[in-house]
Amino acid sequence: MDIYSLEGKKEIIKRYSPKTRILRNSVFAFIFGGLICLSAELLRYLYLWLNIEEKDALSLVGVTLIFIASLLTALGLFDRIARYSGAGTLVPITGFSNSVTSQALDARSEGLVMGLGAKIFTVSGPVILWGIASGVLYGIIYYIYLYIIR
Repeated sequence: MDIYSLEGKKEIIKRYSPKTRILRNSVFAFIFGGLICLSAELLRYLYLWLNIEEKDALSLVGVTLIFIASLLTALGLFDRIARYSGAGTLVPITGFSNSVTSQALDARSEGLVMGLGAKIFTVSGPVILWGIASGVLYGIIYYIYLYIIR
């Protein structure tokens, strides 16, 4: 085996890389993601029980999940949970909160402007950019379909 060729390097990587447990990871992501959704519904019912209007209760659910994820990130617990749950915690709004909070914690020693201000959205910035861009594109397509084609 020639370790300097591309095929040799691929063989070495394949031999020494840990095996991915796809089924286990998928089940854990499903369970943890479901628990986050369940907790969101429970928070919604709690806020409605406290006589908060539906629209405001839904906003409070999002803010509460963001706060809890940020707190867990600051305490160093979110990464431990995400190690087992994978995409179950990283895909919902909790993952977005974690990415912003972890960047803020990493950049805080560099100052407010050049550290926190410049680096807080380095991980989540592309998500925001492409989310907005795809929303605008969808809006244009929807407008063309609704008012021009029909």
